[in-house]
Amino acid sequence: MSKTVVVTGAGSGVGRAAALALAREGWSVALVGRRRQSLEETIRLAASSNSRMLAIECDVAEAAAVERAAREIQEKLGDAQALVAAAGINIPHRSWDVLTAGDYQRVIETNLNGMFFWVRALLPGMRRVGTGTIVGIVSDAALAASAKAGAAYVASKFGQRGLIQSINAEQRQHGIRATAILPGDIDTPLLDKRPTPPAPEARAKMLQPDDVVACVMLAINLPERAIVEEILIRPR
Repeated sequence: MSKTVVVTGAGSGVGRAAALALAREGWSVALVGRRRQSLEETIRLAASSNSRMLAIECDVAEAAAVERAAREIQEKLGDAQALVAAAGINIPHRSWDVLTAGDYQRVIETNLNGMFFWVRALLPGMRRVGTGTIVGIVSDAALAASAKAGAAYVASKFGQRGLIQSINAEQRQHGIRATAILPGDIDTPLLDKRPTPPAPEARAKMLQPDDVVACVMLAINLPERAIVEEILIRPR
């Protein structure tokens, strides 16, 4: 029987790459994102895997929308045994002298609250089946703030790292484990949100989505008795 995984941010970048890798391994994959067209493109790219794929249009920042989406996934694919929380945003105007309260709140709502809402929605099902792996695509900005990342993004990533630590502190007794992946610069569409997007030659030297997904698969495929709590990965 196929296992079910939920991947947020599955329409591009690391989320898409994770969804494709999990489909190749035979998981039933619920793809969550704001743009259905992007999710359907991910499904098209996974066509050769013969995996069950379900596109779920959902803004992870909206608690009620996440609850509705989680119910649909449970009804159509069953209880999820894994979550890859890859949805995330940043903003061009991110330094303290230009950061607005609205932009700050939008980043926190998507990156931090979005992860919380999905973990909260899926934990009951994981407890029912007695197993679960939660993988958060965080950032090395969760280790030390940088001006490049901006205050809102840094705050959201410090919060995500704390959420994952709290899952391991409270939920391992229920067979549930969580991993924070802390990548350095990744060549994804998120780079286009920088005040000055990097040039192609700089992007070529960065991590690629598949590099980060190798860490995702390690965390998910470890024996159930083991937890890798954090993985720091940076360009060489």
